[in-house]
Amino acid sequence: MRLPIIAGNWKMNNTIEDAVKLANELKEEANKTDVKVVICCPFTVLADVRKAVEGSKIKLGAQNMHWEDNGAYTGEISADMLTEQGVEYVIIGHSERRQYFNETDETVNKKIKKALEKDLIPILCVGETLEEKESNTTNEIVKRQTVKAFEGVEAEDAKKIVIAYEPIWAIGTGKTASPEDANDVIAYIRNVVKETYSEEVSEVVAIQYGGSVKAANATEIMNQEDIDGALVGGASLKAEEFSAIINF
Repeated sequence: MRLPIIAGNWKMNNTIEDAVKLANELKEEANKTDVKVVICCPFTVLADVRKAVEGSKIKLGAQNMHWEDNGAYTGEISADMLTEQGVEYVIIGHSERRQYFNETDETVNKKIKKALEKDLIPILCVGETLEEKESNTTNEIVKRQTVKAFEGVEAEDAKKIVIAYEPIWAIGTGKTASPEDANDVIAYIRNVVKETYSEEVSEVVAIQYGGSVKAANATEIMNQEDIDGALVGGASLKAEEFSAIINF
């Protein structure tokens, strides 16, 4: 049985003071739930949030990383730098990274392999734009992104990857895919993993939904057969809202 995983993506929000306050508010609620809870913070607050959540069920995540161990990559962060801060999860290929910072399927694949090499759990984001959805190419897009991301990854490592289906048209817009539609796409992604590896691997891989997830719709989304949790954006910045989601 796959244990649901709820990850909060704070994006470019929260100073150290704000981050520690929010982390402290979330600890007690996280300890009440059976689901896996991850907070993906800005790099600048990782050390302080790590101290704040110590001893709780909350796991620490980052929002990006480079695929090289070191070098002349001004402004980048390596996997070793993340693990040194106690990071266990890392978001890779978020649509905002692809859209604003020119990330490609190829760079996503490099990051996936480096994260696995360094014992970080990748949260791989896949999803279609509104234009792609309206042209009925959703399955084609998520299949390409998934297959490319897993390229060169051995089956045992593939089991460790968390996939987040995030329709780009639903991120931060207040719009969300219907639970049934989201489940259909996620079931399709699971079948892509099955075709790429095996049914055994596909049944182990956790696949989340992301895209304007909030307390009001979390239960309906999470109760779908193939949805294994959520990648939560704006709602993860509010302790009461995120607590309601993790206790769906």
